[in-house]
Amino acid sequence: MAQVLEFKLPDLGEGLTEAEIVRWLVEVGDVVAIDQPVVEVETAKAMVEVPCPYGGVVTARFGEEGTELPVGAPLLTVAVGAPSPDASGEDSEGSGNVLVGYGTSEAPARRRRVRPAAPNAGTNGAPRAGAPHAERVARPVGTAAGHGTEAPPAAEPVHQDGPVPVISPLVRRLARENGLDLRELHGSGPDGLILRADVEYALRAAETRRTAQPTAPAPAPAPAQSPIRSSAPAAGIRVPLKGVRGAVADKLSRSRREIPDATCWVDADATELMRARTAMNAAGGPKISLLALLARICTAALARFPELNSTVDMEAREVVQLEQVHLGFAAQTERGLVVPVVRDAHARDAESLTAEFARLTESARAGTLTPAELTGGTFTLNNYGVFGVDGSTPIINHPEAAMLGVGRIIPKPWVHEGELAVRQVVELALTFDHRVCDGGTAGGFLRHVADCVENPAVLLRTL
Repeated sequence: MAQVLEFKLPDLGEGLTEAEIVRWLVEVGDVVAIDQPVVEVETAKAMVEVPCPYGGVVTARFGEEGTELPVGAPLLTVAVGAPSPDASGEDSEGSGNVLVGYGTSEAPARRRRVRPAAPNAGTNGAPRAGAPHAERVARPVGTAAGHGTEAPPAAEPVHQDGPVPVISPLVRRLARENGLDLRELHGSGPDGLILRADVEYALRAAETRRTAQPTAPAPAPAPAQSPIRSSAPAAGIRVPLKGVRGAVADKLSRSRREIPDATCWVDADATELMRARTAMNAAGGPKISLLALLARICTAALARFPELNSTVDMEAREVVQLEQVHLGFAAQTERGLVVPVVRDAHARDAESLTAEFARLTESARAGTLTPAELTGGTFTLNNYGVFGVDGSTPIINHPEAAMLGVGRIIPKPWVHEGELAVRQVVELALTFDHRVCDGGTAGGFLRHVADCVENPAVLLRTL
């Protein structure tokens, strides 16, 4: 007899809590093999093809293309052991090792029954496009309606022993920072999973109850002093903060909240660096990019000033200096700004750095970077000069401790060897976490970078 197994959106790693369905790779009724990709999803990090750990016949899909699902939400159901014309007799236990959070081989699979589609569901049990978002939001236990906020239909309570059903650390943090007890909520997610929407609704309901309490009326101001204010929402186009844009917003907001940053900058004469690059490329062999030379200078400077290749552990009240330099670099794509990471950049020469920058940039523009290629950076190099600007104040890529910004290299009047000359000048800006070092260290790092730019021979002393 066939056994129906439910495959849920797995943990894709690196703290990702949701993903958007981009394209289904299978239809209901298709026969799938173990580890066969069944859906393409877009996370805040990259596009990922998700393989199914079961082999069998697809009996249902959950979510239309364009739907955003939290980790742990059902993706599809598979009838394992069902006879089919193309049955290959593969083992039905599942691979259990495709992505983080699968664990299919560690516990026996439970028999699942496919639930009938709800009134607002589309084909195969997926939410119909345009269905009210409120239907997915849960109401906190004991919340009474009638205070000006109409509670959306709550998810059916899930009574269970054990820990609170929360996967996302962001949800836990949001509740903790606002003093909300998660045990008082019924999650609207699958199997009672508490979603961010549940917490946000509970906080809005609590705020409504607080503001609805009667207070003594304040004296009305004179009519001439009463400005006219509109309570209507601001007009304009509303763009959802999700995907890459949402991830950038969250990360930069966290950087501004948690990191006491400071910025120092200096102009440097890059004429000799440009000449050195021209000479290297004229000698034959693979071409060396300017970004690779700047990266090589950065890794040499970090070897002298390791405080800037670190992270801060506030719980332990420690600065953790890192041994490897995993160098992030900003890359603009059609999906938005992403920061691929060159692993072990300190151990690479200019040729290897050039090749890796080219590979990661191509993958970024194609949208095929993996989460591992977008995380784990220890220092970021941002060449915003390609946008035709001279300077900027970079925002640190949390949880790193510093970022070097490089403006465009352009001809400018410059005093060279005591005389006024036209030289290739660049502005360098370093934003650093003031918790890891003081201005003297940051200035020393930036001055060493500028010295290497002005006289590349200085770099030979660090090799």
